[in-house]
Amino acid sequence: MIQKKLRIALIAPPWLALPVKEYGGIELVLQGLISALQSHENIEVELFANGQRTLRGVKTHSLFKKEQFEHINEPYFESYAIVRAHLEFAYNYIKKAGNFDLIHDHVPHIGPAFWSMASSHTKELPPVLHTFHGPPFTAADSTDFGSVYNTKDLEQIQDFGSWYANCISEVMALSAPENIKPRLLRSVHNGVAVKDFPFVAKKKEYFVTLARFASYKGQHIAVEAAAKLKKRLRMAGPVSNIGSNRKLLLELSNPTSHYRNDAQFMYYSDKILPYVLQNPRITYSGSLSGKRKMKFLSEAKALLFPVTWDEPFGVSVIEALACGTPVIAMNRGAMPEIIQHGVNGFLANTVEEFEQYMLRIDEINPEDCRQSVIDQFSNTAMAEKYISCYYEVLEREALKSK
Repeated sequence: MIQKKLRIALIAPPWLALPVKEYGGIELVLQGLISALQSHENIEVELFANGQRTLRGVKTHSLFKKEQFEHINEPYFESYAIVRAHLEFAYNYIKKAGNFDLIHDHVPHIGPAFWSMASSHTKELPPVLHTFHGPPFTAADSTDFGSVYNTKDLEQIQDFGSWYANCISEVMALSAPENIKPRLLRSVHNGVAVKDFPFVAKKKEYFVTLARFASYKGQHIAVEAAAKLKKRLRMAGPVSNIGSNRKLLLELSNPTSHYRNDAQFMYYSDKILPYVLQNPRITYSGSLSGKRKMKFLSEAKALLFPVTWDEPFGVSVIEALACGTPVIAMNRGAMPEIIQHGVNGFLANTVEEFEQYMLRIDEINPEDCRQSVIDQFSNTAMAEKYISCYYEVLEREALKSK
């Protein structure tokens, strides 16, 4: 059966620009997905994102000409307005164009309610596939999570129209609200362009963390373990929306900083900073990208990933593995779907086990780490699975019309 060529409207969050300059979670995944889709003869992609930067060879539509990341933690009535305007802009353009076959939405929290309602009320709109990137559906309601899926909101959706969804791991899909499950397609693991990650077999004597600073990411466990075992630890990732070590120090030294109302900033200040100040082996490198990030990851003895929640995936985990860098993680969320215990890293059930695996990390072969990504987590594999989802959505819609 010959598959028709598809025009995909891919909706990115409005916060960060593509290509990613420093930190990027969903954006990094989208960058890799678009790159892989571009090489597919049956797929044409147009991107809806902010316009501060644009991907080569991809038509980008933008309401906001600059990144909106500085507003991500603003009060609801400000941050929500940005997302809603971004989605309304995409909706109006797609409806008027009338030549898209499918919308692939990646906007957390507001996206599902917006597109399911739009789909059920607008016949001219193409079918929608929403990807749930996280947080996990079962995450506790806490300001520390920044933005947690409001499952009560999802549970109230009754008319989905031509809206469908997928998750980024099997464990995440299992906890989806019951009314969503009939609309869920296969889970699609995130991927990376393995060739872009340098393989380094001989590691240096330091461990790393690479994640946004928040208690559920577990950096406090990493610093405590490094201090106890007298190991060198280098940490990278944004603190709230701060990505520079210099700016972070300025805000930390300012007793009237508005960041003192931010849970993630206070987490760093209270739980991480004391170790940085007291132990020269423990350092913060800011947000990293490009060659600096590659060197940081590829030469590390291991990536520490001591999450305290059910992590839906963890892009930094497969990035490290692609460099041949093993991962030590808590045995939660999607970690067992990525880490083969004793092969490309270790899964710990307790803090004590986590510390012991730091001492055993030389048992892991870097080549096995990289091979695990080649086999399961490449951008090409991710794109092929999403393409399969696109056609499945269209097939389901065709069956509805018969």
